[in-house]
Amino acid sequence: KSKEAEIKRINKELANIRSKFKGDKALDGYSKKKYVCKLLFIFLLGHDIDFGHMEAVNLLSSNKYTEKQIGYLFISVLVNSNSELIRLINNAIKNDLASRNPTFMCLALHCIANVGSREMGEAFAADIPRILVAGDSMDSVKQSAALCLLRLYKASPDLVPMGEWTARVVHLLNDQHMGVVTAAVSLITCLCKKNPDDFKTCISLAVSRLSRIVSSASTDLQDYTYYFVPAPWLSVKLLRLLQSYPPPEDAAVKGRLVECLETVLNKAQEPPKSKKVQHSNAKNAILFETISLIIHYDSEPNLLVRACNQLGQFLQHRETNLRYLALESMCTLASSEFSHEAVKTHIDTVINALKTERDVSVRQRAADLLYAMCDRSNAKQIVSEMLRYLETADYAIREEIVLKVAILAEKYAVDYSWYVDTILNLIRIAGDYVSEEVWYRVLQIVTNRDDVQGYAAKTVFEALQAPACHENMVKVGGYILGEFGNLIAGDPRSSPPVQFSLLHSKFHLCSVATRALLLSTYIKFINLFPETKATIQGVLRAGSQLRNADVELQQRAVEYLTLSSVASTDVLATVLEEMPPFPERESSILAKLKRKKGPGAASALDDGRRDPSSNDINGGVEPTPSTVSTPSPSADLLGLRAAPPPAAPPASAGAGNLLVDVFDGPAAQPSLGPTPEEAFLSELEPPAPESPMALLADPVPAAEPGADWHPGHPAPLPLPPRFVCKNNGVLFENQLLQIGVKSEFRQNLGRMYLFYGNKTSVQFQNFSPTVVHPGDLQTHILSGLGQPPTKRVAAQVDGGAQVQQVLNIECLRDFLTPPLLSVRFRYGGAPQALTLKLPVTINKFFQPTEMAAQDFFQRWKQLSLPQQEAQKIFKANHPMDAEVTKAKLLGFGSALLDNVDPNPENFVGAGIIQTKALQVGCLLRLEPNAQAQMYRLTLRTSKEPVSRHLCELLAQQF
Repeated sequence: KSKEAEIKRINKELANIRSKFKGDKALDGYSKKKYVCKLLFIFLLGHDIDFGHMEAVNLLSSNKYTEKQIGYLFISVLVNSNSELIRLINNAIKNDLASRNPTFMCLALHCIANVGSREMGEAFAADIPRILVAGDSMDSVKQSAALCLLRLYKASPDLVPMGEWTARVVHLLNDQHMGVVTAAVSLITCLCKKNPDDFKTCISLAVSRLSRIVSSASTDLQDYTYYFVPAPWLSVKLLRLLQSYPPPEDAAVKGRLVECLETVLNKAQEPPKSKKVQHSNAKNAILFETISLIIHYDSEPNLLVRACNQLGQFLQHRETNLRYLALESMCTLASSEFSHEAVKTHIDTVINALKTERDVSVRQRAADLLYAMCDRSNAKQIVSEMLRYLETADYAIREEIVLKVAILAEKYAVDYSWYVDTILNLIRIAGDYVSEEVWYRVLQIVTNRDDVQGYAAKTVFEALQAPACHENMVKVGGYILGEFGNLIAGDPRSSPPVQFSLLHSKFHLCSVATRALLLSTYIKFINLFPETKATIQGVLRAGSQLRNADVELQQRAVEYLTLSSVASTDVLATVLEEMPPFPERESSILAKLKRKKGPGAASALDDGRRDPSSNDINGGVEPTPSTVSTPSPSADLLGLRAAPPPAAPPASAGAGNLLVDVFDGPAAQPSLGPTPEEAFLSELEPPAPESPMALLADPVPAAEPGADWHPGHPAPLPLPPRFVCKNNGVLFENQLLQIGVKSEFRQNLGRMYLFYGNKTSVQFQNFSPTVVHPGDLQTHILSGLGQPPTKRVAAQVDGGAQVQQVLNIECLRDFLTPPLLSVRFRYGGAPQALTLKLPVTINKFFQPTEMAAQDFFQRWKQLSLPQQEAQKIFKANHPMDAEVTKAKLLGFGSALLDNVDPNPENFVGAGIIQTKALQVGCLLRLEPNAQAQMYRLTLRTSKEPVSRHLCELLAQQF
């Protein structure tokens, strides 16, 4: 029939059903069920249904299974979570849960899980755990309750209360019914990610259950055997649950688990019991999850090597998915010191996969594995194979291959001439995919290595002679010849005029940015080769340059022409002297690769293996006495010290910052001089007057050493109170040094940028900032300068310069004292030291929480124990301005709740302190009395020390 005929038939049926529902004659249960079922079918055909909901709700009160089932099915599909009928539905569900009829209880639990609204969660989150662990609950009810609770927890984690039931739910792993065990494992796996300590006892029970499954025959678990594989889904879930914890501490449990893992590996070698694909899929699913657990533990050398050998067999399997999974797992195995050598034995197979695989995703995994297994012994072979593959590689992965080749060439370069050849080859083969980070990096390394500069100049000169030359090659050639062209000028084949004419022949084919760099090279040539001055001045004087439409090129041409004509030889030599070595920094190429691969790939890209003998330059160039130099005082004759000479390539974005940003934001740019990103310090409020520091060696501040004082450091200066509610500002300033801070926090993680400014004209020596954790603070909060590794602060800070340091913070549990920052340096030969409290207080990890008035007062009553409340009545120290008060409370981290307190003058707030170990809910109430110029502040949290500490911190603000 046509679509029109179908619509006509449906409209007729809808009219009939509507008349039946509105008729005077009451419908019996069967008729009501029939018409509701028709409405459900019409809805599933794609037509809107705007009536019948109430009839479906009425079906819930029926005692017949089929009628109740259709009612619940209609509600699960058609009722919106914000419907006005939710309260009626909740009452019907409550009656069914209390009926103790297992069939009705299961229907009710399924409905809760399907709808999954917050209102339903609030109504039943406390009842479902009780049903789950009740001794008289049927197996089917337990199974449904576990899955229902899992659904509610995923939708609204804060609604599921942790309590005594958590210990009892773990014991469901010992249940006789395999369905209950499977559902319980899914629930525990999800819950333990947030509260690992509450479910730690599940490890031994999971190992015991896994052992029974692995050692059983396929006939023992007949109802749960899938194509001769006993309970494959439960086995996989148990293995994943064990990956949430470190290896068992109990030797007996660990031994039993190792035995299980060995059994799985042994079974993988046995001939298949069925030729059907379902058998091999189930068997391989358990095997790969077993290998994932072995990799997660990374503590059993024998198992790691066996896992590697097993994966090696899959590398040539006819099934593409297995080859893909094997390559992916071996990438992780390659980072283990126990299995790295075993992975390397498969290098020929992986190279062959890179060349012959049809699927691009498998080829990409092969490239990842080659990158992971690379070390000093095979670096040249792997790099040459990747370069060879690059010529025919898919466009989608070329940039990634380029980055990996550049990183490996740099990381394992013993002979730097090989490194230069590799990068120039890279530009020749895939110039369009060579990002700025790659050619910036080669320039940094060549500039910092005296032994490779001549070779680099000769090689790049030869590369530029090719008829078709990529623009990136011209950029590299222009910079290197401008700096080190004099090293090859003695050869008539590369004399100064030849170098200039070769570069200038590429000039008109390049972009504006490259032309600007070449103009800088030309002015460098005038300094290096005076005999080329007239020729170059003629080029600069040409109308195409002086009247260029691009203002950058025009300005450079005019200024360079004037400089070469007016300045004396000595001034010209000083202004255009050779670039000083670049500061030691992390590789910006690795940072780019991490950003491209995404946050989850950070651990795979960071090679956990450390070859003590490897000359690893990935973290920057190793400074040596011959390469590290200080610019002479005469280098600032024209006031150019603040900026490098024009031939220098701009510092690459993100260079020196390898952190995967936990805030998914742009990486900060470290620099030895103020950059636009760092200029915010100039806009900060002036430092607190109470923080001057005398110009003495190891001065002792006025603050008395307290409980948070660390031996070997000066007593810490007090934290300015404004930093409790602010994240930016000047933390410390005296006549020598200014320390600024800019921070951001999200959940239990934080990142802080510290800026150290040298206010004098004298260089600071041995400059060293260190984070100190007094007492047992490190068990409460992890904070480290460059942890994971980032750029280290230079040991020398020039006069008037500013350096930046990144501090990464993780709140493990609630804490009362902040970590300390110890700064030591030498100024004019005299040692200086100071210790500051970092602006990291517990309220920085607040997560604002919105809630209605009813929920607020209900939670307020729940936190009614004396030890959960902290109250303080105090006199106002600042003018009582409502807007300022509101801003401070928001800066403190809590959400301000409107229309909650009966007195509109009062302020009410709520929030959750996020730590790795637990969450601490917090409610606050601030009552200002303008007439008496007093405040009453009341805080209630689930932890006594937190209540008192937050009360003290917040009271200081008013």
